[in-house]
Amino acid sequence: MTIPSSATPSVPAPAALPAAAPGHAPGGAGAPRGRGALGPVGLVLAGGISVQFGGALAVTLMPRAGALGVVTLRLLVAAVVLLLVCRPRLRGHSRADWTTVIVFGLAMAGMNGLFYQSVARIPLGTAVTLEVLGPLALSVLASRRAINFVWAGLALAGVALLGGGGFGSLDPVGAAYALGAGVMWAAYIIFSARTGRRFPQADGLALAMGVAALVFLPLGIAESGTKLLDPTVLGLGAAIAVLSSVLPYTLELLALRRLPASTFAILMSLEPAIAAAAGFLILSQALTLTEAAAIALVIAASMGAVRTQVGRGRPKAPGTVS
Repeated sequence: MTIPSSATPSVPAPAALPAAAPGHAPGGAGAPRGRGALGPVGLVLAGGISVQFGGALAVTLMPRAGALGVVTLRLLVAAVVLLLVCRPRLRGHSRADWTTVIVFGLAMAGMNGLFYQSVARIPLGTAVTLEVLGPLALSVLASRRAINFVWAGLALAGVALLGGGGFGSLDPVGAAYALGAGVMWAAYIIFSARTGRRFPQADGLALAMGVAALVFLPLGIAESGTKLLDPTVLGLGAAIAVLSSVLPYTLELLALRRLPASTFAILMSLEPAIAAAAGFLILSQALTLTEAAAIALVIAASMGAVRTQVGRGRPKAPGTVS
């Protein structure tokens, strides 16, 4: 997860569409197209691969540090890096500014915590597929166009396939955590946009990441204790933070300076497929044909929703969301 991916990406208003977990950067519909977009597309895909393979690495660390411990290390290292790089100004902000950034941080903490609890129980590709339903639902509800209910139905068909008609073959707790992470992802998108309007550059993201890290620190200590100080755990945790947060944020920030926001949103719709590939290569989590078809349906629904929203909002300047 997903960046957010986000200092905050531009996606056509009014709907918010899937973005990698915290940390994207400003982009616009006026960005160059054609051959000039090839480099930025590569950067976005590299960021998506980094996020999902970082998630796969996190799963391998969970037996050592627990899901909450892994989340704590990821958020803490990412917060330290972002705060050192951004050095956000703490004075001069209103109560509303601080309320927004704190809620943003809580949404980020909830998104990461619930997602990592889900991948501890269900395959990575399945977890990301269920999680992406949050941003997809937000897009459908914000648009209010009839065609978007077609995309919603397509996504629900994919979910039904994943559950095999009753989720009997899928851990229901893990599925519930993934869906909860999707709700938090939608909240993350909303409050990332509000934070981006109130704080310059990536200052709001850095502060929110600090809030998220502080929220999870006691939880990680309670679950993992001194295991968090083990050199191997610390090293892997730092690698996960770099792969899942720092590196994708940087790549996406560079890409979105030249890439149309609509193209970025479509590329983000491929996250479930990238996650499934990472799960197969790193965790040996092979997909059945039914599961692959389910993921394909959700990806198609996400892309369709993006295309519909882009067509609706083309005359307008893109709104900033994450």
